Amino acid sequence: MSVTGHTRSGGGRPASIRDVATAAGVSHQTVSRVINGHPSVRPATRERVEAAIARLGFRRSATAHALASGRSRTVTVLTSNTVHYGYATAIKGIEEAARAASFAVGIHVLESDDERLVTEALRRATDPGGGLILIAYDSPGVRALELAPADIPLVAAVETPAEPPSALSPWVWTDDRAAAREATRHLLELGHRTVHYLAIPSTTRTSGGAQRAAGWRDALTHAGVPVPEPVEGGWEPADGYAAGRLLARDPDVTAVLCGNDDLALGVLRALREAGRAVPDEVSVVGFDDAPHSAYLAPALTTVRLDFAGVGRACFALLHGLVEQGEPIVPHPVAAAPRLIVRESTGPAPTR
Repeated sequence: MSVTGHTRSGGGRPASIRDVATAAGVSHQTVSRVINGHPSVRPATRERVEAAIARLGFRRSATAHALASGRSRTVTVLTSNTVHYGYATAIKGIEEAARAASFAVGIHVLESDDERLVTEALRRATDPGGGLILIAYDSPGVRALELAPADIPLVAAVETPAEPPSALSPWVWTDDRAAAREATRHLLELGHRTVHYLAIPSTTRTSGGAQRAAGWRDALTHAGVPVPEPVEGGWEPADGYAAGRLLARDPDVTAVLCGNDDLALGVLRALREAGRAVPDEVSVVGFDDAPHSAYLAPALTTVRLDFAGVGRACFALLHGLVEQGEPIVPHPVAAAPRLIVRESTGPAPTR
């Protein structure tokens, strides 16, 4: 899992309370006392801090101030989905970490990526005060990340960025590309001539789906084997079933990497109906290691992603933002993606 962040960049990050403290040569606690009109600050010190505030253009976030002062210890999660495994488990990780820190958690749902609706959802999510965690695994989440006001404490769980983001971006993700490479290599090492890929939808700025496809393509290219055209899928078992029926008709298909476990579930059903035995004739690998994966027949080989750890890391970053004016990168971080080999993969069939 990767964590990056101080504050969001948008043509230069806003000055933080620690920037003011450094410029004035005082502690950030002293800056806080000046901002809040505490009488214990000496006039000369107050004057120096106020000059630094004016020079740097520092603006205190009202929501961060409310959190730090104890008037509102809440975190709001903004997401388009609360059911799919990755989303739900990240929310669970956020809730566990927030509860341990005595924060309340609220959830607001994004209905679409329409700018008007996203702006309204952001307004409703931030009205109560407190920090905001965006789950930006799809286009509504990414749109919210683009439109979020610059003066609120915000952290985002994103899919693997296509390019490394600024070190100032408070984002958390897992390495989908490396995980897909490992899963594809596993199938090639079993003797399969190539591996077909059933893709999940990808977003624009934070394209984890695209990065899974990139990792799959990396492994095939490095091995010097044919690279089939990816099959575009969705998120649900029904999408996997529809794609699996097409793949099952092709006798050259002996290995399939699926963009998530729900797609793999549909593929397994389609292969069974077509009389293609798994893993004797076709090997199938999923992604995410959802709870049902170990109990399918055959049990699904899949990539385990620590979504709960992503959620905990998001809250740790946000907690640092609202308590100290800058994020605290948690250590240790969530476990790296890991291939879990079960019964759905086996040696390539002999011709």
